[in-house]
Amino acid sequence: MFANTMIDTTIWTLRSSFKKNKAPIWRALEEELAGPRANRREINVRRLAQITKADEVVVVPGKVLGTGSLDHKLTVCAFSISESAAKKVIDSGGRVLTFEDLIKKHPDGKGVRIIG
Repeated sequence: MFANTMIDTTIWTLRSSFKKNKAPIWRALEEELAGPRANRREINVRRLAQITKADEVVVVPGKVLGTGSLDHKLTVCAFSISESAAKKVIDSGGRVLTFEDLIKKHPDGKGVRIIG
């Protein structure tokens, strides 16, 4: 299907989670990932800091870049995250999760917000 097995695995994880939990958020993320790579979003840490609140759980269907600073805790899941962005999220007391971890923690998708 795709040349990248990591993308294949993530798509199948999201698809099976949607079927199992009937949570539309997983279907929306699956469609984002299955689409063209050129349509994926890029968002900076500065923008995340502006549009999120403390202790929020967010998913970025694209890449998180490290420009800016973050002054509150945030749990972030993204298709891709730069090393500097991950460091800034962790240094602010937040967490960076994989899709598998996010689905285990929030199987119904409640409390998870798509950003970007």
